Amino acid sequence: MATGHGQGREVVATRSKLYPDTEHLMGWDVGGHGFRIMLDAGLPEFVDRVLAGDIRAFLADYGLTAAQVGTWICHPGGPKVINRIAEVLELPAEALEVTWQSLREHGNLSSVSVLHVLQQTRGRAEQPALLLALGPGFSTELLLLHW
Repeated sequence: MATGHGQGREVVATRSKLYPDTEHLMGWDVGGHGFRIMLDAGLPEFVDRVLAGDIRAFLADYGLTAAQVGTWICHPGGPKVINRIAEVLELPAEALEVTWQSLREHGNLSSVSVLHVLQQTRGRAEQPALLLALGPGFSTELLLLHW
C-alpha cells in the first residue's frame, strides 16, 4: 500500500481464520430495522482461551513476540474485547491508544473500523505492526506489516 512518497506499508504475511461452531459469538441480525450486531457475552473468554494463542502463534511463525510488535492496529470491537486482548497479550497501555480513540470517536463500525485505526497510525507507526480484525462467524484476519 504505497503512499506515493517512496514509503508505505508492506504486507509481510496474512492469516485468516474462521472458528467452527462460533456463530453465536458474533453475527448480524438482519431485518426491517436494518443490521443489528449480535455479540455474545462469551467473546472475551474466547479471546483468553483461543484467540490470544492464535495471535502468538502467528507472530512466532515470523520470529516475533507480542512485545516486539511496535504498532497494534486493532478493530475496536468493544471495551471488553479490547481489554482482554491487551491483558492476555500483556500489551502496554499505549499499544491500543489509537484503537481506544477510534472507539470513543466513532463507536464500533464493525470489522471495517480497523481501516480507520490503520489510517490514524500513518506517520507514527513503528515496525513491525500487526493488524487484527474480528468478524462474524467468529473470524479473525491478521496482517503482519512493515513500514
